[in-house]
Amino acid sequence: QVQLVESGGGLVQAGGSLRLSCVASGRTFSRYAMGWFRQAPGKEREFVAGISWIDGSTAYVDSVKGRFTISRDNAKNTLYLEMNRLKPEDTAIYYCAASAQSAIFTTKNRYDYWGQGTQVTVSS
Repeated sequence: QVQLVESGGGLVQAGGSLRLSCVASGRTFSRYAMGWFRQAPGKEREFVAGISWIDGSTAYVDSVKGRFTISRDNAKNTLYLEMNRLKPEDTAIYYCAASAQSAIFTTKNRYDYWGQGTQVTVSS
């Protein structure tokens, strides 16, 4: 089992920045591919960013490329999402997820463990 706890969400004006964190406990964090997803009201949960545990390679949804950065600190069992130049359309609950797979997947069903989410609200 892996337990995931997100933090760092909040209310920010458009153009601002936030840094989300996800602390993992349980099984070996360094052996899991990790991802960030988000879900806006009335919409499906969508992939935002992912990071492999093998080589640290990353992937992003097009809408956040150049603005968001995913990273991990295996020594601290922590996943991060640095979000810059935030837009109102980034408003959502953000979830971190862990996958026992080695590659990065963009679909929800590839992830085995989920956090409870943290709310991000961007005002215009």
